[in-house]
Amino acid sequence: MGIVTFVDETTSGSRSDGWGLEIAEERLTVRELIRRRVFQEVAEFNARTPEVFQGLVQPQDAERVLNGYALRSGRRIDPGTQTELALKAFAGNGFLVLVGDRQVTGLDDEIEIGLGTEITFLKLVPLVGG
Repeated sequence: MGIVTFVDETTSGSRSDGWGLEIAEERLTVRELIRRRVFQEVAEFNARTPEVFQGLVQPQDAERVLNGYALRSGRRIDPGTQTELALKAFAGNGFLVLVGDRQVTGLDDEIEIGLGTEITFLKLVPLVGG
């Protein structure tokens, strides 16, 4: 069992402080890792329902704002739908996943979870005009 630290980065250089999630297994697929991350983000959002969702991918019918995605007031997010959006974004190169300093490329790739594992989600920012 270990605590995985999720860190979000963008190609423009911004980096989040990161947050931890306890994982009981020693090995996990990238698909399951993304699913657990998204379910945790959605659970925290739905419990508090703030104005801005700060998650891995943009929910449907949400507007991108400075620090996340703005949703209609009081709207809850479905974790299953949000997970499907995240898996599609990964498959479509919307973000890269780095475990330590190693990039994982497939949803069914297994990663080892150890003490202090840091997983970086590198969000790819489209070029202006391209």
